[in-house]
Amino acid sequence: MLGVTEEMTTKLSKPRVAFHTLGCKLNFSETATISRDFDPVNYEQVSFDSPAEVYVINTCSVTENADKKFKGLVRKVLLQNPNAFVAAIGCYAQLQPKALAAIDGVDLVLGATEKFKLIDYLGDLTKKNLGAIHSCEISEANFYESSYSLDDRTRAFLKVQDGCDYKCTYCTIPAARGISRSDSLENIIEQALEITQRGIKEIVLTGVNIGDYGKGEFGNKKHQHTFLDLIAALDKIEDLKRIRISSIEPNLLTDSIIDFVSQSSTFVPHFHLPLQSGNDDILKKMKRRYLSDLFIDRVKHIKSVMPNACIGGDVIVGFPGETDQAFLDSYNFLAQLDISYLHVFSYSERPNTEAIQLEGPVPKNVRHKRSKMLRGLSAKKRRAFYENQIGKKANVLFENENKKGYITGYTENYVKVRTPWNPYLRNSLQEVQLEKIDQEGFVRVVNKKIKV
Repeated sequence: MLGVTEEMTTKLSKPRVAFHTLGCKLNFSETATISRDFDPVNYEQVSFDSPAEVYVINTCSVTENADKKFKGLVRKVLLQNPNAFVAAIGCYAQLQPKALAAIDGVDLVLGATEKFKLIDYLGDLTKKNLGAIHSCEISEANFYESSYSLDDRTRAFLKVQDGCDYKCTYCTIPAARGISRSDSLENIIEQALEITQRGIKEIVLTGVNIGDYGKGEFGNKKHQHTFLDLIAALDKIEDLKRIRISSIEPNLLTDSIIDFVSQSSTFVPHFHLPLQSGNDDILKKMKRRYLSDLFIDRVKHIKSVMPNACIGGDVIVGFPGETDQAFLDSYNFLAQLDISYLHVFSYSERPNTEAIQLEGPVPKNVRHKRSKMLRGLSAKKRRAFYENQIGKKANVLFENENKKGYITGYTENYVKVRTPWNPYLRNSLQEVQLEKIDQEGFVRVVNKKIKV
């Protein structure tokens, strides 16, 4: 009779745990941090597509679609293991804990303050008839938890700020994440150094409202530092190759920040600005803190100092009161704007938001049609931006995967490129010449000077 080694017994007795993230880069950074609490001595981390004893889903509440995705994921994991323990954490878990707990198969729901204590709630992994809820009043989410991802060898998401003090009428994030607060400058530099020491070439700065960085840095509502102070400090890290700024509010993107990025060899010429509408009446109903003229000014200033900069934008279609004319105003505004791509969202009615009470709801089929039109405009914008880059030299950070015989990567100004697979290019920065756009929309790189 064959004996079972102690190592095999330990491996068989360890619960397998799998993580899945819905939503934004901030969620990804937090999932990665939470997953690092799971000591490999006691847990085996596996792919979300694999059988596991514990599945953790970090939820998003921005759109109705994110809600539907969550339910689909629960059904999926129960097919993989009907006895699996399913935990829901994150924004939707904070906003709608009872609704999540009532979903068949959900065993645990952790809100904004409890999600970072997930491992403390996993002593008993037996299935529950009704999910246990550990949530809080959002006013209690007034402390800061540092987070950053290390899962991708090429880039890391580094959280620098959390929460939001803005009162946009469509948004649930302040109710899901609480007040605006920031990590200390010292902690962020320390985390950036650790990321860099692991050989990761690019850091993406993320948060809910990162331009508000410095507020609540030491529990003080006044700004100890500014976002400009933060990027100036990060720019001094010698071995850090690239820093990318994620979405930043246009009213907080100052000329000083733009000018600093234009002169930096570390910060890349790529900005993502949430516009939401090109119609000023709609912007006022949304309670955004700018009008369309300010957005035009930001784009013009970026392009004046960085002509090859990539500029993306968020836009919402179908907001209450968005008439056909208001939508056309927004469409024409975007069509004439020198931006590179759009992220398009159809307005979703979210409970406990001011917008849900506004007059003039837009039918969902009209929202769908408008979304399709703007997605088409985005494709044209991206194509025009790519065509404008052809023939130019750029630095590409290549990724790790072999995708159908190709390796892909991004230039500093966010042009997605690919070249025939070469394992020596993985996680390397290469100066290349952009040759042509292929049939799948990538920019082909055919350059014999690639260093291997």
